[in-house]
Amino acid sequence: MQKMSYNLFLLAFVLGIGGTFQYGLQISIINSPAEYIKSFIRETWLKRYGSSPSEEITTLMWSFIVSIYTIGGLLGSMCVKYMSVTFGRKKSMLLANIPALLSATLMALSRLSGSFEMIIIGRLFAGVCAGLGLNIHIMYVGECAPQKLRGVIAITASTAIAVGKFAGFALGLREVLGVEALWPVLMAANAIPALIQLLTLPFFPDSPRYLLIDKKDKEGCIKAVKQLWGDGDHMAEVDDMIAEQEAIRGEKSKSVCDLVRDKSVRWQFITLFLVSSCMQLIGVNVVYFYAYNVFLKVGLSPSQTRYVSLGVGITEILTTALCGFLVDRAGRKALLWKSHTAMALALGLLTITLALQDSFSWTPYCSAALIFIFIMSFGLGPAGVLCPLPTEIFIQSYRPAAYAFNGASNWIQLFFLGLLFPFIVEGLGSFCFIIFLAYCLSMAIFVYLVVPETKGKTMLQIMEEFNRLNYRGKKGQEALQQNNCSLTTVTRL
Repeated sequence: MQKMSYNLFLLAFVLGIGGTFQYGLQISIINSPAEYIKSFIRETWLKRYGSSPSEEITTLMWSFIVSIYTIGGLLGSMCVKYMSVTFGRKKSMLLANIPALLSATLMALSRLSGSFEMIIIGRLFAGVCAGLGLNIHIMYVGECAPQKLRGVIAITASTAIAVGKFAGFALGLREVLGVEALWPVLMAANAIPALIQLLTLPFFPDSPRYLLIDKKDKEGCIKAVKQLWGDGDHMAEVDDMIAEQEAIRGEKSKSVCDLVRDKSVRWQFITLFLVSSCMQLIGVNVVYFYAYNVFLKVGLSPSQTRYVSLGVGITEILTTALCGFLVDRAGRKALLWKSHTAMALALGLLTITLALQDSFSWTPYCSAALIFIFIMSFGLGPAGVLCPLPTEIFIQSYRPAAYAFNGASNWIQLFFLGLLFPFIVEGLGSFCFIIFLAYCLSMAIFVYLVVPETKGKTMLQIMEEFNRLNYRGKKGQEALQQNNCSLTTVTRL
């Protein structure tokens, strides 16, 4: 057990450093050098055209730098299915580091070359890396874990995101790289995790499930299982993979269109879309936006709020790590519906305290406490639990399409939320939280009433749970009985 855990967690670390860590890093690292990059845009424009740019042009260029990251993420997510099936999980993760290195090179040389366009292109490549790494990492690590460790291993991806956010905040401090002379170095920091992964990941095997089910390489699968899990008896796990392979009946990997249309995975798709693909509607980015003003009202100076951001980052790291401890004890379903309920309550109270912020001296402190409660609930629930969900609720043939759809949906929402958010805040103020409150409350009810528990179950057992929802009615029951008969036969084989 110790050897299995050591090798498996080492793989989870290597995948994390070049996978979801990159996503978290890019989200937070862009905040610190904002004024320096805007100043660079003005200087470059003046040198080229002999006149200073208007404030609108500077803002437009800065908006391109920020928002094109989501376009890159969308492009990367759209390539997930093709790359993960064609090249395998391991090679796809290695290839995802190429745009990261291109991004770092472009941004490091941008000031030397006098080109702010290089920053824009660099951010696009950083987005492609994040779009690929975010989805392939979670799929890869989830497929490498044995059933009893599937939850905790998959949640390491969420912890890597939180660590990436923290690293971005920490590197952006004035005491580290957050000064005008060093902003190109700060923006090129994503090269380091990419290089670490390129040097270490080749020593690990590809996903055992991919090797057996997609490549039909049973010997390679057993070899990968022994390398990751140790020399114990793991034939029960291998038999489950063989049963899943037989259940697929040699079908090729499904497309996103198949995922949307196929009745046999209808409720898996509905669950994926509502609970995971719409995760941006939880409102965590909106809470981070308001956090700055709340901490100023509490009495902190603008320079001190940077250190509070570190505290928020540490909170997210600790709660996702705690989620990893709880997910295989309390179960996915309980953590999800309870955390969504807690977030809905926190958002409701936060709406009230922000509305009364100037009326009572104590309300800003209540708002600050509610922000931390919300972030803790987010870390204990969706931030962690949703990592293993697509791996668990979809069998091998649908899994790459599910990750591609999930990733693309999240990036599209992130783009439009960033675009519409200033108008929403301007129109509704703190009452914009009501939109996110309604989503959190709806998801708590949906998960509690509809989503089955996946803890401690094989992929085929989870599929049978969803089949009860997919095949309702008389005709559906007949189709379900036929399906269950075939699954029972396969499992016995």
